[in-house]
Amino acid sequence: MLGGGDDRRVATDSADVPANRQPGHVAMSVAPTGIATTASEDQHQQHHQNGIARLALGAIGVVFGDIGTSPIYAFRETFANPHHPLPLDTAHILGVVSLIFWSMMIVVSVKYVAIIMRADNKGEGGSLALLALVSGQTKTRRWSRGIILLGVFATALFYGDSMITPAVTVLSAVEGLAVAAPAFGSFVLPIAITILIILFKIQRSGTERVGLLFGPIMLLYFGTIAVLGVISFVETPGILRALSPHYAVQFFFIDPVRGFLALGSVVLAVTGAEALYADMGHFGRRPIGLSWLCFVLPALMLNYMGQGALLFREGAAALESPFYMLAPEGLQLPLVILATAAAVIASQAVITGAFSVTQQAIQLGFMPRLRIEHTSAATAGQIYIPLINWMLMVMVILLVLFFRSSSNLTSAYGIAVTGAMLIDTCLLGVALTRLWKWPTFAAVPLLGLFFLVDGAYFLANLTKVPAGGWFPLLVGFIIFTFLTTWSTGRKLMIQRLREGTMPIHIFIESASNAASRVSGTAIFMTSSPDGVPHALLHNLKHNKVLHERIILLTVKIMSQPYWPDAERAKLDDLGHGFHRLILRFGFMEEADVPAALKRVEMDGGAFKMMDTSFFLSRQTLLAAERPGMSLWREKLFSWMLRNAESAMEFFRLPTNRVVELGSQVEI
Repeated sequence: MLGGGDDRRVATDSADVPANRQPGHVAMSVAPTGIATTASEDQHQQHHQNGIARLALGAIGVVFGDIGTSPIYAFRETFANPHHPLPLDTAHILGVVSLIFWSMMIVVSVKYVAIIMRADNKGEGGSLALLALVSGQTKTRRWSRGIILLGVFATALFYGDSMITPAVTVLSAVEGLAVAAPAFGSFVLPIAITILIILFKIQRSGTERVGLLFGPIMLLYFGTIAVLGVISFVETPGILRALSPHYAVQFFFIDPVRGFLALGSVVLAVTGAEALYADMGHFGRRPIGLSWLCFVLPALMLNYMGQGALLFREGAAALESPFYMLAPEGLQLPLVILATAAAVIASQAVITGAFSVTQQAIQLGFMPRLRIEHTSAATAGQIYIPLINWMLMVMVILLVLFFRSSSNLTSAYGIAVTGAMLIDTCLLGVALTRLWKWPTFAAVPLLGLFFLVDGAYFLANLTKVPAGGWFPLLVGFIIFTFLTTWSTGRKLMIQRLREGTMPIHIFIESASNAASRVSGTAIFMTSSPDGVPHALLHNLKHNKVLHERIILLTVKIMSQPYWPDAERAKLDDLGHGFHRLILRFGFMEEADVPAALKRVEMDGGAFKMMDTSFFLSRQTLLAAERPGMSLWREKLFSWMLRNAESAMEFFRLPTNRVVELGSQVEI
């Protein structure tokens, strides 16, 4: 539950409320059949097409960085994995290329682009947005809690992915130095760590200006790897046979054990597919799909086929780095620089994603409040969370120092991604059957295909656990524990605070005549739209006065990303100068209470900050042997509560107008 003051509440009954039009979504108008469009309509359509083209370019620069850098290491690791290397013969090379192609078609093109991206929560995507979308359809069912826990665990796994992705992409790109200039091989680790430190240090300044360069750089990168792939497979055109699914199936028949184990490396080719869905709110479904189908997918497959053709011709001699060896010797160093730039962009995308997911988790009540800085006045989605940034930096550098090579890191890579993909399929099943009401004969075969592919990839990656796969699982379970502890602890605290609460109408009748009234407005923030706030009771008990205008304010974070301004405030007059005010925000919005209050109209005039005082209740938690949570989780929740950002900062309240009154609570 979420609410105001120290608490916030999620409302799951808001699906029918229209949302504001969001950035990244272009309004489409279709002329009626048989009616000729006017010149102005033609200009509008041209502007619409230009807008989609610009968004598609931006998507290439941000969304596809992770999956776009996979050719640097995915193909190499599939054959050169020290635990289960593959023979460099025709059947295995064609089989791997075929697996990569059909994985991209099934997982990325069909599952994410064609289907899951239709499950947008008012334009936003990602595991938490999908969870908020489907939870309203399952809240009356016994397995609804299981669905919620799955969505939360997918979010926890994302943090493990956001630690490994910068480490493996930057390190694999810089390792190209050892190929282009062997004398610099000993500088790979220092250079990679330096790049990562710089990358995390620039987060505070925001990515708006840097983002303008992302699209052109990634266009150059994708164009370069496509040309290198074409040059290679033109010499060995037989690699084109790999586009047939026959070779992928044949691979498992001729070598079933190695085929299954190879899936743990083949899946590296589709890591980053979940970013298409998570970043949908920034660019829109159509521009992302257009970029993928028309540019990114062809470029990636041309490069993978080029690497396969290279192995056909040169065998083990090219296995050290088939990606860099596609380039002539004189162009390998420029390719290293270009790939490193692409790797930094891929890392930037996943770091930004971690900030966005954290903001959603805070608003939906799964994380304590953290300090969030907005790095752009024009774009609400560009945020910076210092604690998350520096924690990610420390973990990424430790990963680089511990694993020391991208080959070792890929052993830890994949479990978090495949786990999140499998959970997305579970949530998609709810969306298909409960939200969209697909018939069983259509939903079951499609879900069966997705579960088969995602399940096989996840099981294959479980074999990596002893070699490093334990890391993202450990991170996932730790963060899952934090998220669920905070959510459960907040619910228990709200229940304890409600115990013995006096009904508001009885309090008003008794207090309004007994207490002295002073001028001004007092706003008491409370998580519950019922009962009397504890801060109000404490203020009356100790100060023995009431303000002439008293507002009982509850902030609700809704289950959709954005909430219409026209419906943000609901005000009820309770009599004797008491009012009940509810402010609603979407889970992607900043809960700026003073800004929202400026738009509220009520008797007695608008809110004047210099005549208004905010009263907050700050609870001190006392861990006790009561039903609810185990004692160690109560202590963990208490620690999280002490270190959470204050409600004053989170709700942007003026610091000189806030009064905090404390109380002790046992859970």
